[in-house]
Amino acid sequence: MKYTFKQFQAQYPNDEACLDAIMLRKFGTEPTCPGCGTIGTKFSRITGRRAYACQWCGHHVYPCVGTPFEKSSTALTLWFHAMYLMTATRNGVSGKELERQLGVTYKTAYRIGQELRKLMAGKNDIDPPMSGHVEVDETYVGGKTKGGKRGRGAANKTIVVGALERDGNISAKVIPNVSRSTLESFIESKVVSGSTISTDELSSYHKVGALGYTHGTVQHGAEQYVNGIHHVNGVEGFWKHLKGAIRSTHIHVSGKHLQKYVGEFSFRYNMRHDPAGMFNQLMASL
Repeated sequence: MKYTFKQFQAQYPNDEACLDAIMLRKFGTEPTCPGCGTIGTKFSRITGRRAYACQWCGHHVYPCVGTPFEKSSTALTLWFHAMYLMTATRNGVSGKELERQLGVTYKTAYRIGQELRKLMAGKNDIDPPMSGHVEVDETYVGGKTKGGKRGRGAANKTIVVGALERDGNISAKVIPNVSRSTLESFIESKVVSGSTISTDELSSYHKVGALGYTHGTVQHGAEQYVNGIHHVNGVEGFWKHLKGAIRSTHIHVSGKHLQKYVGEFSFRYNMRHDPAGMFNQLMASL
């Protein structure tokens, strides 16, 4: 089921509708007043402010507090439009595209994009550990070095490791190196003990079986890409999409900010079977 732009516009036609949606998200259908403690109280919107007042005690609540909108003077309709764009596209939205679509300055568009990526990345941080059969692989993100070298051993690149549950979700993280301790720590934090893990032949993975996992490998150096049930083709497909989208949409992403983009693409990948619910999931992260 799709969530069309026409449906989005009908649901959030103005700032009032956006603010009501945030209020509902933060306080629910039976709100409790923080001032007088009345359960199920009615809050009335305060004209000219992003705030509501309790009908009984007059206590003011500000639903945007704690959200990316808290200290922003940008209209909520523009924030919501950006949220729609970033959940409706497969390859993401650049700062320049947000600038054009929203009619704001590039500085504002860039900040909006980065704040929404933080929400997307945070949504993946709370996912439950993976189980069953999990593919684990690492990749190097960045342009060619001066000598044209790619992949492992190339300088000036940022390393990302990912765990992909077969037919399930992915969790990916920027890491400082591919040492045994770094990769094993990532695996233990993301995958339930007793699961089956597939990796390539990198030596840092050699002791994974001793951690309580059933471990199998493929020998990419020998052009082996499937070994019985073992392969990492799924997670490598995600890497291909991530890098292709960065090159085509964003041109370049610095290592400093790469984790936010990795989180953004992971969020969309994990919601791929429910595109209509993607916007609502992002709203639930507020």
